[in-house]
Amino acid sequence: MPLAVSTAFATNPGVRDRNEDFVGLVTPSGLDLSTKGLIAAVADGVSGNEGGREASEYSVRGLLADYYATPETWAVTQSLERVITAINSWIQKQGSIRRELAGMASTLTALVLRGNYYYFSHVGDTRLYLLRDKVFTKLTSDHVWDRPEMQHVLTRAVGLDTQITIDHGMGRIMLGDVFLLLSDGVWSSMSEYDISFYLSDFSENKQNSEQTVNELIKNALENGSKDNLTALVLKVDALPEEDLRDALSSSKLLPLPPLLRVGQVLDGLEVDEILHQSMATVVYRVHDLKANRKLVLKTLNPDRQKDVEELAAFAHEEWVASRAIARFFPEVVQAQEKNYSYYLTTWHDGATFEQRIGVGEHFLVSDMISYAEQLVRAIGALHRRSILHRDIKPANIHLGSDGQLRILDFGIAQTGMEGGEVSISSRAGTPSYLAPEQFDGESASPKTDLYAVGVNLYYILTRHYPYGEVEPFQKPRFSDPVSPTRYRPEIPAWFENILLKAVSRDPQNRFETAEEMLIAIERGASHPIVKPSATPIIERDALTIWRLIAISSLAINFLAIYLFIVSR
Repeated sequence: MPLAVSTAFATNPGVRDRNEDFVGLVTPSGLDLSTKGLIAAVADGVSGNEGGREASEYSVRGLLADYYATPETWAVTQSLERVITAINSWIQKQGSIRRELAGMASTLTALVLRGNYYYFSHVGDTRLYLLRDKVFTKLTSDHVWDRPEMQHVLTRAVGLDTQITIDHGMGRIMLGDVFLLLSDGVWSSMSEYDISFYLSDFSENKQNSEQTVNELIKNALENGSKDNLTALVLKVDALPEEDLRDALSSSKLLPLPPLLRVGQVLDGLEVDEILHQSMATVVYRVHDLKANRKLVLKTLNPDRQKDVEELAAFAHEEWVASRAIARFFPEVVQAQEKNYSYYLTTWHDGATFEQRIGVGEHFLVSDMISYAEQLVRAIGALHRRSILHRDIKPANIHLGSDGQLRILDFGIAQTGMEGGEVSISSRAGTPSYLAPEQFDGESASPKTDLYAVGVNLYYILTRHYPYGEVEPFQKPRFSDPVSPTRYRPEIPAWFENILLKAVSRDPQNRFETAEEMLIAIERGASHPIVKPSATPIIERDALTIWRLIAISSLAINFLAIYLFIVSR
């Protein structure tokens, strides 16, 4: 079954003589629906000049037409970025050569629904909302000055500047989702509660799509809106069969690059250094010749071209990495000319903790406490995005020359949005950093990530593991962790307690969340947590204890028999 939606839109000049809003929607069928999806857009021309209406109309018409003309090998966000950037240049040029259009600009919010995922691109203060399971969410951020008296002044718009910065987002579509695009003439005159009320009626089939958009505009007018008003609504009625097609589309259609040497150029990217090469992947530091900046390029070895599982895992990795947006992670960068399957991230000067340990670098306890806070904040940022990293280790923790800690490598990460399409073993990861329960086949969880955080901090400080090093395919036995002060007596008691709690054998005794662990670090010695109590010997190794009891019992019995025989 293909993607199916119910949709409608309405636009009204309101109390003004001229409507500078523009709205458009394309709902293709067949191959275009599968490869490109449907696209909807709302634009609001900047008032105060003759070009507002022209800018909004051209932005929407140009986007809806040119999006379907972009190559099928391009990712959705890449297509939107390239088209909107071209539209921005055209509007800028018109404003410079036609005096009456000087300063012409427009906001623009576009939504693409393709397969099981939605994508949006946004500039300005038009808005995109999502109603899912009665939860109403604003997906876009207004690009306006944050001062109260300046909140009507745009900081970004199509045509406002020669360079344009576009917000992009994506997520999984769920059956029954309702998306709403609004111009500020509607949302500025209504509360989010009232907007969600009309969407709820539409979601529950109490009114149809046309009634919904007309009621929204009518209500905004009754509330005294002084601007043009536009509303566009879409409800997901049917979804195609679940797969990773959207994430895999580029990987399926594009070949893997050949192994590259330093100095070679691929898609305008010159190889500066081979950073890492394994059986499956290759990582290069490259120089973007056009943008004149250093980037990191990651791809698969060319012999993996026909390995469907590897391609799926790599596409999944890129998708997860693109969702990890915070200062704690390298940022995924869209390639300008992409003819091969790879992805790019920002380059940051510095070294991983594994590299630093390898050259004998010593870390002060005070510095490690600061790094611990950054590391826990980074893990918390991932967990808030429903991402489990699953391979936190010194090789994947980068400390930049700027003092910023960053998490690398999402090769085996899991996310709650993946729907199980990519199967990852419960024991995937580096054995010495896996939580005890994972060796028993239990699934990864936030607590297993936090356990790995504790092991990393322990190891970087002491060069030892709390339970000893674990070899691949070994089934380790866990007792109580060795106190880190055995190796580093200067570790304060409060921080030792945090480390021991983080690496507790029993997940029930660990930190529940990254936020809980962060609070413990921030409070430090002023409010120290209680030192975890030692596990009773009967709980640590019950089998051995019972064996000893049985052996002792047999020995006593034999001794009694012997004494009985001798006494006779």
